[in-house]
Amino acid sequence: MTAEHQNEFDLFPFFERTPDLVCIASREGFFKKVNHSVIQKLEYTQEELFARPIHTFIHPDDKPETARTRTELINGKPLVNFQNRYLTKSGKTIWLEWTSIFFPEQEVVFAIAKDVTDRKVLEGELHEKYREFKSLATHFKSSMERDRKYLAVELHEELAQLASVAKMDMDWLAENTSDHSPAFRTRIDHAMGICEMLIKALRRISYSISPNMLYDVGLHDTLKWLCEEFSILNGIPCHFESNCDTSVLSQEIQLDVFRICQESLSNVMYHAEANEVRIKVEDSGERLCLTITDNGKGFEVEQHDETSGLSNLMKRAVSINGILEIKSEIGKGTTICFMVDHVAGKHKDVNLSGQAL
Repeated sequence: MTAEHQNEFDLFPFFERTPDLVCIASREGFFKKVNHSVIQKLEYTQEELFARPIHTFIHPDDKPETARTRTELINGKPLVNFQNRYLTKSGKTIWLEWTSIFFPEQEVVFAIAKDVTDRKVLEGELHEKYREFKSLATHFKSSMERDRKYLAVELHEELAQLASVAKMDMDWLAENTSDHSPAFRTRIDHAMGICEMLIKALRRISYSISPNMLYDVGLHDTLKWLCEEFSILNGIPCHFESNCDTSVLSQEIQLDVFRICQESLSNVMYHAEANEVRIKVEDSGERLCLTITDNGKGFEVEQHDETSGLSNLMKRAVSINGILEIKSEIGKGTTICFMVDHVAGKHKDVNLSGQAL
């Protein structure tokens, strides 16, 4: 760089006064001028900084991304809020956030950086706490599902079988008693009918608590059966449509999709006053989309109760990093749309590998 060009950059009065790191670098990747903040943060003398290529000060894990981004900068793409790590002379790691521009006429890069180490440390702590919280939430959810499964088995295998035995005894009494009076026959028929209703109720409740069918035949057939069962029990047509190969979904996603669908249908049954429901499962590539639409009375979304079933849906969606959207208008029904990546609970961390000078 000529003395004339050096003098041009010396004209910037903020160069030495700003607490930010300010520097000028050559096209070849060497520091040509730095302010006091650069020397203070990196802990090297000016001579030491000028003697080595800039990439030797960068954290090894960030060098490939930094080199790629610097090539883009030299080719005319400005650098804005680009983060990477530098190693100080004492061995500490600091995070810097750069904004840079290349001047082709002078063949130099002018760059300003902020020290964002404290912010990155805080982000790391927040991410770790989030992972711990998510792990704990997953543990409780899994534990709850195990308890549900145990209760469902007890209902189906124990109580339903006891009711079946009682019905068999009624059948025996009807065939082997000498009392054939109308009153006796009426009471026996009534008791047998009650036993049959009890068996069906126990099986339905057992399935509602823990959908063993989900593990046997998969999500597609289970949702189809759920819709048919809803229509039969409530007299409300429930149409099911799916173009998604649900077998590729993790068991966690399948269970949560089922629970969201189940809870949504429960809300329709108790609150919507609808006469038609449509459930659609779509695969948009890497994301599953579940839509439940009813033509009921609708409501104002902003005013729904925080303890309502809709809040339960929101919490379940958040537990696996899903997105739940609720659209409703008075008199125009309700649409619930749930979207989640194919990998259950895939955590979208903020990208900590930055971009730099």
